[in-house]
Amino acid sequence: MTADPLPTWQTDGIVWSLEYARGVVYVGGSFSKVRPPGAKPGEKEVPRTNFAAFDAATGALLPCAHSFTGGENTVRALKASRDGKVLYVGGSFGKVDETGLGSTAAINTADCSLRKEFRPIASATVRAIETTDSAVYLGGDFTLVNNQTRNSIAAVRPDGSLLPFDADIDLPVRAIVAAPEHGKILVGGDFVEVNDNLIHALVALHPSTGATLSEFPLWLPARSVVKALTRDENNFYVAAEGRGTGVFDGRIAGRLSDNAMLWKDNCRGATQAVAVHKGVVYSGSHAHDCDATPGGFPEHEGGNRQHLLAQSARDMHIQHWFPDTNGGTGEGQGPRVLEVAGEILWAGGEFTTVNEKPQQSLTRFAAAPDTGTPEAAPTLTVKENKAGKVTLGWRTAWDRDDAELTYRIYRDGVLVASPKQRSVWWNRPDMTYTDSVAPGSRHTYRIAVTDGRNTSPRSERLNVTAAAGGQ
Repeated sequence: MTADPLPTWQTDGIVWSLEYARGVVYVGGSFSKVRPPGAKPGEKEVPRTNFAAFDAATGALLPCAHSFTGGENTVRALKASRDGKVLYVGGSFGKVDETGLGSTAAINTADCSLRKEFRPIASATVRAIETTDSAVYLGGDFTLVNNQTRNSIAAVRPDGSLLPFDADIDLPVRAIVAAPEHGKILVGGDFVEVNDNLIHALVALHPSTGATLSEFPLWLPARSVVKALTRDENNFYVAAEGRGTGVFDGRIAGRLSDNAMLWKDNCRGATQAVAVHKGVVYSGSHAHDCDATPGGFPEHEGGNRQHLLAQSARDMHIQHWFPDTNGGTGEGQGPRVLEVAGEILWAGGEFTTVNEKPQQSLTRFAAAPDTGTPEAAPTLTVKENKAGKVTLGWRTAWDRDDAELTYRIYRDGVLVASPKQRSVWWNRPDMTYTDSVAPGSRHTYRIAVTDGRNTSPRSERLNVTAAAGGQ
């Protein structure tokens, strides 16, 4: 992906959930209106009550709209059926439009109609949904589903009737990933006890019975919880949040076939969201210290945070991809959810800026085009001036999605050199260039920086009189 956000609609509140199905990206959260790209709060707003739909390719707002109200007035989970024909919705709501429901709903993606036969009633917030061909798994804060005991996790049929799956989990479930080919589902959350055994934050359960299949001892310390899970063909990825000292805040990769840990990064800054695409793990967090992770950065100065990261799925190496948001409203966590739709990465959350420009709660990134110009051209100085030799110096610039930049040096308006250098925002080395000119001659130097596609304006002029012979 480039680090350049595509023009994207915005919401007036927090985006908690995203899902892609059949060319549409569905957005759920705690908001009442959406507005076009570039619009300020209060401008050109369109009513959308905690749910909206957008064209996955163009980002255009679609007419598919339902009002989710009651309860805590929020949509926290969206998940499509395996064939993409049905969108399952969870959260804390009592009505969809004028239909009374209990924090769960289902929508036909073909025409955006509500499937009124799907009516499981959860006693509290539904925070996670996962689907297989035969089951819809619900995770959250509830203790009852359809007036039967189901502590934090339940499974229903596609028609909404309760399945016998019965796992007992003591605290909220926040993420579920199914691996039916390996005969299990992976469950993450705040819990410390599963099926009467001490099991913390991550567990593998039997998809039909809910029996415990695997524990993950020592993967997460006591004050860390699982906020999100995702998977690719062979592996799964964990997003963790910790509170206090001695916690784990980063990402873990595990193998689906045998639950073996493949890697565990050491970034600090609670991870809220994770997605994987073409061998890259994208995450939303407020990372502030990744010094112990390959390719990572040291502790931020001044309390700054890096809210979006990309890592190699193979070896956790942090890639040169540094778009950023602010923390935003609410708890100030920035991104809360990521979803890959085709070749576009969507991010939702509580942020109000992206790359230091106003953009609220929703943004997206594509593989091309790269339109971001490296930061302003460096300031040239004279490092040494000898007879026939003028040595220029400057501090390297940096670019959000290109590590190696080219520095175009102009003497009297003519390009005379194009040295290259790698740089990142936390390590910007100094560079020099020695130009051969006639002793005593006068020249004007300027410099521009390019990533190969986008070039900064040229710097201010530096006027130099080359030293005369014998100096």
